[in-house]
Amino acid sequence: MITAAETKARMREEPRWWKIALMDFVDSFRYHRDLRAIAEPFELDDVPKDAVFAGTIETLCDELNIAIPEWLSEVPASREPVFLSGVEAMKAFSLAESPAHFRARNVFVCENFLHRV
Repeated sequence: MITAAETKARMREEPRWWKIALMDFVDSFRYHRDLRAIAEPFELDDVPKDAVFAGTIETLCDELNIAIPEWLSEVPASREPVFLSGVEAMKAFSLAESPAHFRARNVFVCENFLHRV
C-alpha cells in the first residue's frame, strides 16, 4: 500500500517523473482499497499538482464507493487552468471530458486519464 503522503513526497523528490508516482498511487489504491492510504493529508507545496492529486483521490473514492476524506476540502483549486495532456489540440477534448472532481479544481484531463492497462 502506498499512502497519499508518500506519493506526494515522491512527486516532490522526482519532479520530472511526478506522473509515475501519481499513477503508482492509483494502481495501489485500486488494488488495496485501504483507507489508511488516504487517512492523512499530503503536504501542500505545489498548487497545480496538489489540485491534480486531490482530484485523483476524489475520483478514485467515487469509483470505489469510498467516502471522500474531509481533509481534501482544504486542498485549493489551481488558480490557472491545468491541462495535463500538454498538447494544444487536446485542450478542447479535456475541457469537454474532464471528470467533475478535476474540473472543480481547474484541472482538465481526458476522460480516460485514470484508465490503466
